[in-house]
Amino acid sequence: MATEPLNGVGAAPGLAIGRAVWWRKETPQVETKTISDAEAEVDRFEETVNQAKEQITRLRETTRERIGEEEAGIFDAHLSFLEDPAYIDEIKNRIRDQKKNAESVCQSVTEEMSQMLSSLPDEYMQARADDIGDVGNRLLLLLSGRQPLDPSLLEAGSVVVAEELAPSDTAQFPPGIAGMVTARGSQTAHAAIMARTLGIPAVLGLGSSIDNVSDGDTVIIDGDEGTIVLNPDADTEEKARREMERQQQLREKALEKAEQDAVTADGERIQVFANIGGLKDIETALANGAEGVGLFRTEFLYLENDHWPTEEEQFDAYRKALEAFGDKPVVIRTLDIGGDKDLPYAELPEEENPFLGHRAIRFCLSNPEIFKTQLRALLRAGVYGDLWMMFPMVENVSEIQEAKSLLDECRQELDQEGIPTADSIKVGIMVEVPAAAIGADLLAGEVDFMSIGTNDLTQYTLAADRGNEQVSHLYDAAHPAVLRLVRQTCEAARKRGIIAGMCGELAGDPEMAEVLIGLGLHELSMSAGAIPVVKEQVRRTQTEEARHLADRVLELDSPQKVRQTAQKG
Repeated sequence: MATEPLNGVGAAPGLAIGRAVWWRKETPQVETKTISDAEAEVDRFEETVNQAKEQITRLRETTRERIGEEEAGIFDAHLSFLEDPAYIDEIKNRIRDQKKNAESVCQSVTEEMSQMLSSLPDEYMQARADDIGDVGNRLLLLLSGRQPLDPSLLEAGSVVVAEELAPSDTAQFPPGIAGMVTARGSQTAHAAIMARTLGIPAVLGLGSSIDNVSDGDTVIIDGDEGTIVLNPDADTEEKARREMERQQQLREKALEKAEQDAVTADGERIQVFANIGGLKDIETALANGAEGVGLFRTEFLYLENDHWPTEEEQFDAYRKALEAFGDKPVVIRTLDIGGDKDLPYAELPEEENPFLGHRAIRFCLSNPEIFKTQLRALLRAGVYGDLWMMFPMVENVSEIQEAKSLLDECRQELDQEGIPTADSIKVGIMVEVPAAAIGADLLAGEVDFMSIGTNDLTQYTLAADRGNEQVSHLYDAAHPAVLRLVRQTCEAARKRGIIAGMCGELAGDPEMAEVLIGLGLHELSMSAGAIPVVKEQVRRTQTEEARHLADRVLELDSPQKVRQTAQKG
């Protein structure tokens, strides 16, 4: 009889089988000691900080060469902590004031900052608690004369099991690692991002049930379902291996045809675009057959800077993206930032609930000079390609009208200055607030396209924070309530004769592609790696059958039943 699955959070897709290897990171035992020469102790600590910087810089470079610049950028957060006066200077000042040894002070300050970050409502900032914990542990090991563990020594076929994994661990995993399982963690943790990039199936957030896993156990990981099975019987293991082989064959076949258009079996064209987080993602998107960009996130220009990016800096980035895709559409989302993202150079007030606060289009309309700098750069860059501009988190018609008015104002200014702009660009919105989906018929009259952001739309509709392990099991974009909002948005777009697309994670789920086409979507945008498989699924789809399937799933009462029905077709 097969063991019942253990449930967690599906953080990186895929099916894998391997032997469990517990990854228990060493945490040095710290003794508190009184010191006589505080300045000498500060010097010792500064030397350790420099040593840690050298190690992380090397690790960043290795990660960049092996995986890519975006993933290597994860270690910028580690380096920034080692430069942060609120962290490093606080430790040095306490050494001087308390006359305590560096180890004990470093441990105290690290724990305080980690707890503070963990308590914030924003999942991005919560994930930074893992980063500072990783940095602090590295400093403690170096202060004690030891070195961090070397993940590259793990054997091929291992399923790494841990309380939690730092990105510095995951980045060093050898190519043969079968999968990852942790007690803590979410889809937005850096370890999860790294696992997805490396193609390592991962299930995080198992909580106390991870104690059931022992070294040497055979583990089946289902990163799509967010489950693991321990020591399966022969039939269960054989079934999983056959499914793994089938999935691999499908991936290989899909990649061979990635450059071909996605056309349904009865001739309906579905555009399959890429979501990209910066210029570094362009090459991968094109290599996987992206027909354009459905979501170009501009936040990297702001988050990776020490000042508000200038018009020229932004223009240069947008121009390069548009030139790279030629005549293919590039949907560039305007700044989606506010109290939920940390900009060291901006005085953003803390908010009790930043996801419901002053962010995205709300922030931009309240800060027109910052917004206009971006709009001017976009208008100038539009000369170099097919620019589609998208406003995030729109909730009402007046927000669209005000944003378009600022856009017209920028165009007039540039015309007066003799600076060329695109003759025409498409202007659209993200539908990620339930009010926008419910009132899509009103909003559709103001725009050229609408793109559904299922990540935020799902958590707002279901009142379930996707980064909260206690309620993450409730977060599923396949929930019938979310899909009804998708249908409503698509219907509004159809009646107005505009395009309805989707750029949330649901768009990259091949098993849901038929349902999404049936709901009325004509454009799907996803991470580059998902493009070939989704295109292949589109080609197998009959649109009339897809519409009937969509009608059926909207009458179901749970996301689990939706997914089961979608798999059967």
